[in-house]
Amino acid sequence: MRKVELLQQATQSLLQAGIEDASYEARLLLCWALQCDRMALMQLVDIPQEGAERFREALRRRCQREPMAFITGEQGFWTLDLHVSPDTLIPRGDSETLIEVLLDHKQERSAEGTFLDLGTGTGCLLLAALSEYPHAKGIGVDLAWEAAALAARNARRNGLSERASFFAGNWAEALQGCFDVVLSNPPYIEHEDMKALMPEVLQYEPHRALDGGDDGMSAYRLICRALPRLLKKNGCAVLELGIGQEDSVTAIAEEVGLHKVECRKDLGGIPRALLLRQA
Repeated sequence: MRKVELLQQATQSLLQAGIEDASYEARLLLCWALQCDRMALMQLVDIPQEGAERFREALRRRCQREPMAFITGEQGFWTLDLHVSPDTLIPRGDSETLIEVLLDHKQERSAEGTFLDLGTGTGCLLLAALSEYPHAKGIGVDLAWEAAALAARNARRNGLSERASFFAGNWAEALQGCFDVVLSNPPYIEHEDMKALMPEVLQYEPHRALDGGDDGMSAYRLICRALPRLLKKNGCAVLELGIGQEDSVTAIAEEVGLHKVECRKDLGGIPRALLLRQA
């Protein structure tokens, strides 16, 4: 089938499904189906039947609002390429703000250190941090063993498996010892707001990683209570925040003897990464 006709039909289908950047997504899906880059796609005139069939199946899934990352099975984060699955949240660019603020406040990248990632999901935060601190080691914990297994697979993919270990557990309950850095992107959406999420999130991503309870603070209370015993002297914690949560999470942290060092905004201007230390 001719490429132009296939892309025109796909763009129309995506528009009818409510996909805003339909033309761009159609091209991305076709590149994935043909396993080529955009430059190679521009040079094609006709699409092989096998590639067209793979593209149509991917298009059908996207028109049902399945996230692109779940269709392709991959997502980029920081400098890493990661496997993703419906067992975990899809890594988002906003979360890279946590790595940026960590790098600014922990500048000795050649030093040894121990990192902990609570609610690790794909392992994106821990693996991105370890990629920047070549002598550090880390542990990632997730409630779902499927997520922990996926994170371990991502560590192998990115050559970090010798310095990263992943376990299934309930936050820090089973952990002993102290860490130089604790990272976390916990569930922080208020329960009543869950139903307003876009279909890609509500229908496909795991609710356990999204629902933060009635006020969105349930996970922060658990994490902050554990931080005083988890952090080494001069250690720091970096937590991802939802919109408008800076003051509430800071207050929870202060109740257990932690203080805010910085709250870094993401590219959209939203306070996103809260860096804490022992008071």
